[in-house]
Amino acid sequence: MKKLYVISLITVILDQVIKNLFTFFMTYGQSISVIDGFFNITLVGNTGAAFSILSSNTILLILISIVVLNLLYFCFIKGKNLNDLEQISYGLLIGGIMGNLIDRVIHMKVIDYLDFNIFGYNFPVFNLADIVIVVSMILIIYQIIKGEINGISSKRK
Repeated sequence: MKKLYVISLITVILDQVIKNLFTFFMTYGQSISVIDGFFNITLVGNTGAAFSILSSNTILLILISIVVLNLLYFCFIKGKNLNDLEQISYGLLIGGIMGNLIDRVIHMKVIDYLDFNIFGYNFPVFNLADIVIVVSMILIIYQIIKGEINGISSKRK
């Protein structure tokens, strides 16, 4: 179980350090081209969730984050004997949620900076916390499909 908490803590610290560096050295709306026409570092504040869903509902999103963290802990972590992949998956998920939750509480918005333009489509700007949330969900879905994760089974009995 220790691995889960270490992964969460490292994820939150790394996420917050990166965001603080960008907010210290850049202004909101500023964009730096890293790979011309493909990848920019663009500092933006997102008051919504993914793809700006629920924009300007920061308090609601804070409450949702707190509820999800509690559900994760009480339903999937507390008292469970988690394998290494489950600990990594849940550690990343908790770290990502916490990283964005800290932003919402402190800044009333999530700090995003990764800006990709692929085949003419400019993806919504995102951050490290968003990446680890997506990766953790892929790992959790993989484990569910593979067999069993915390009592959740995809196999029919």
